[in-house]
Amino acid sequence: MTESNAVGGNALARISATGVSVWLDDLSRNELEDGTLAGLIAERHVVGVTTNPTIFAKAVSEGNAYDAQLTRLGGAGSPVDDAVLEVTTDDVRSACDLFAPLYEATGGQDGRVSIEVDPRLAHDTEGTIAAASKLWQVVDRPNVMIKIPATLEGLPAITEAIGAGISVNVTLIFSLDRYRAVAQAYVDGLERADAAGIDLSTIRSVASLFLSRIDAKVDAALDEIGGAEAAALRGKAAVANARLAYEIHEEIFATPRFASLEGAHAQRPLWASTGTKDPSFADTKYVDELVTSGVVSTMPRTTLEAVADHSPATGEDVVRGSYDEARETLDAITRLGVPFEQILADLESAGVSSFEKSWAELLDTVTAGMREQAG
Repeated sequence: MTESNAVGGNALARISATGVSVWLDDLSRNELEDGTLAGLIAERHVVGVTTNPTIFAKAVSEGNAYDAQLTRLGGAGSPVDDAVLEVTTDDVRSACDLFAPLYEATGGQDGRVSIEVDPRLAHDTEGTIAAASKLWQVVDRPNVMIKIPATLEGLPAITEAIGAGISVNVTLIFSLDRYRAVAQAYVDGLERADAAGIDLSTIRSVASLFLSRIDAKVDAALDEIGGAEAAALRGKAAVANARLAYEIHEEIFATPRFASLEGAHAQRPLWASTGTKDPSFADTKYVDELVTSGVVSTMPRTTLEAVADHSPATGEDVVRGSYDEARETLDAITRLGVPFEQILADLESAGVSSFEKSWAELLDTVTAGMREQAG
């Protein structure tokens, strides 16, 4: 192992020791079968996985790991939606089994694998509830997490799913108001589960706050404004927003209301979209600047390897105590004329549209695969 890799490995160990759970934002059958994912668990402190339709479409289109299954599905004339359900849940179930020892060792906190409901249901509460329940039943593993988007229509679906004992990864969170609503929806669900006699200790949830997408849009607005003050604020909005979300997290999960729920676990913030989009920023920026206890940092493979190779993170908590500075940052951005809240609302809409496009690509990829394998 090179010196830089040794130092990088220590950086992953240090942030993990601080209380950051490192999850990989990637999954493929090839990497399940060839031992790659197992190696990342052993060597890179990876303790969970998140998936999305783009990840699955890429996995199915590369290599031949899915050929036999697509041949069978094509030959049976399976509808494409059914085929996608089988292909994706098979991978997630296998990953859940791989992570089962970590799930047991951490008391259910980690060893988690997330799978997303059909994003076409993002504005359909009842459809999302039904899809979440079906995924929970089909995967049939206690360490799966069902991803539900944090749209207005998604909020009651989160409460319903948690109330039924389903562990949920809430995705596509941008604004602090929406994050607060997500945390409240989770607590509402816990109260419902408690009333139904469900053991609250079996329920886990994370709230996925997106990062680099925020800076990409805010920095473009700052560039249009111009000037030294605007330039000095580039790359600061997303981290400030995330740090203030953690302040809300501390507030909500220290209330008597939450404390009264025996056995319940706090919903952990999850840092998503951690791949740096601006090449002028450090490629480990969204990991290094959000180290604190009780969070998840989900990383694409390139970011994971960058952290392993050269992250300067010491393991020091850089979130707690930063709230006033974070508020000043967002206030300064707004005073300059950046329409920050509108940008966040637009990012949610764009995120839903992007996920819908990825879902269509996944359907097309599986359809083409079944046809090709059928000859």
